Amino acid sequence: MPKTQTKCPRCRQPVIADIEQLFDMNTDPRAKQKLLSGTANIIHCPNCGYEGNVSTPIVYHDPDKEFLFTFFPPDMGIPVNEQEKMIGPLIKRVLDKLPNEKRKGYLFKPQTMFTFQTMIEKILEGDGITKEMLDAQQRKARLLERLVLADENARLEIIKENESDVDEELFQLLSRLIQITMSQGDQQGAKKLADVQKTLVENTTTGKEIEEKTREIDAAIKSLQEASKEGLTREKLLDLITTAPTETRLAMLVSLARQGLDYTFFELLTTRINESSGEEQQRLSGIREKVLNMTHEIDQSIQAEMERARKLLSEILNAADIEGELHNRLDQVTDYFIEVVRSEMELAERTNDLSRMEKLQKVARVIEEESAPPEIQLIEEMLSVDGDAALQNFIDQHADEITPEFVQMLNNVTMQSEQQGQAKELVDRLKQIYRIVLKHSMRMNMKN
Repeated sequence: MPKTQTKCPRCRQPVIADIEQLFDMNTDPRAKQKLLSGTANIIHCPNCGYEGNVSTPIVYHDPDKEFLFTFFPPDMGIPVNEQEKMIGPLIKRVLDKLPNEKRKGYLFKPQTMFTFQTMIEKILEGDGITKEMLDAQQRKARLLERLVLADENARLEIIKENESDVDEELFQLLSRLIQITMSQGDQQGAKKLADVQKTLVENTTTGKEIEEKTREIDAAIKSLQEASKEGLTREKLLDLITTAPTETRLAMLVSLARQGLDYTFFELLTTRINESSGEEQQRLSGIREKVLNMTHEIDQSIQAEMERARKLLSEILNAADIEGELHNRLDQVTDYFIEVVRSEMELAERTNDLSRMEKLQKVARVIEEESAPPEIQLIEEMLSVDGDAALQNFIDQHADEITPEFVQMLNNVTMQSEQQGQAKELVDRLKQIYRIVLKHSMRMNMKN
C-alpha cells in the first residue's frame, strides 16, 4: 500500500498515510475483505489526534461477478471531467492485469456509486446478502444497543414494542457480542449484555422457546452420557428414543446418535412394534416414521454440506493464489470442508498425484495456521523476526497482546520444545524471545 501525503479532515495539516484506491479481486483475493472491514484508508493525525477514514476515490473490481464500481466522495467536490481523469489510470491497471479472454463488456461500463454505503451493499448483494437483510441486522443491532443502555423497567417496555425483531438471529448476534466483549477483557460490558440476554429469555416467546430447547438438548446429552458409561448399545438407544418426552428431545437424540441408527436398529424397533399392540403399537409406529424422516433429513443435509465443501475446495484449488483465496473465504470453512480436504489428501496420496497434493497441503497449512490460538500465532510471528532489535520493536508494536497469559504460554512452549528434542536453533531462539518478552512485561508492570 503506497504512502501518500494527504490532509487531516479535522485540522487540515499534512499527514502521511497508507492510501489504497484500487481494490482488485483479480490481483488481490483479500481486496473485498479489506474494503468491507473498514480498515482501509485510515489516517492517524499526529497533530490533533484524529483517527478515521480519509476521503479518496475508489475503484472496486471483481472479475468473477463482473463488477467494476467507482466511487468519488462527494466532499471532495471534484468535477465529473476531473473524476474521469483520476479514475482512468486505475481502470487501465485493472485491464492491464487481465488476460485478453477475460476482458468483457462490463469493463468498459464502470458503475458509478454515489455513496460508499451503496457500493458496500452492491458488493454484498453479489454474495446473496440483500439490503433488506442488512437493514434487519442493523435494526437488531440498534435494538440491542437500546436495551443495554436502558434500565430494567425501560427494557421491558422496549422488548414489548419490538418483540417481532426478537428472533434466533438476534440471540446469535447477542451471543457473539458477549464472546467478543469477554475476549477483550471487558467484564462489565459482558455482564450488561448477559443481563439483556437473561431479560430477553424470560420475557419473549422466542427466548422461552430457546430456553426450553436448550434444556431438552442438555437432557438429551446427559441421557446419552449416562447410557454410555457401560457402553451405548442399540437396545439402550432404542429405549431412550422410544421414551423421549418431547419432539425436541427425540430430534436431538437422533441427531447426536445418527451413526447408531442403522439397519439393525430399525430391525429392533420393528420387532418391538410387532410385539406390541393397540395404542402402544401405534405410538411406536409413529416414532419409527418420525425417526426415519429425521435421519433422511440429516443425511440430505450432510450430503448438501459435503457438496458445498467440495465445490468450495475446487474453486480454491483452481485459484491463481490458493492461500489468498482461502484467506478470503475462511468464513465458509466448516468441519465438512476440513473432512473433504482430508479425504482428498488421502486420495492424492494413493494415486500419487503430487501436483494436487502440493495444492492441498497449502490449504491444510492455512487451516492449521488459522485454527491456532492467537498466542501461538504471535509466537510464530516473533520467530520470523530477525534480530533482537527488530524483535524488541515488534514487541513494542504488539504491547497490548503481551499479557501474563501470553508470557506463561511462551514459557510453556519453550520448555515443551526443549523436552521434545526440537532443533537446538529453535529452542535457543525461543529462549531468547522469552527473555526479551519477560523483560518487556516486567518493565510494563513497573510503569503501572
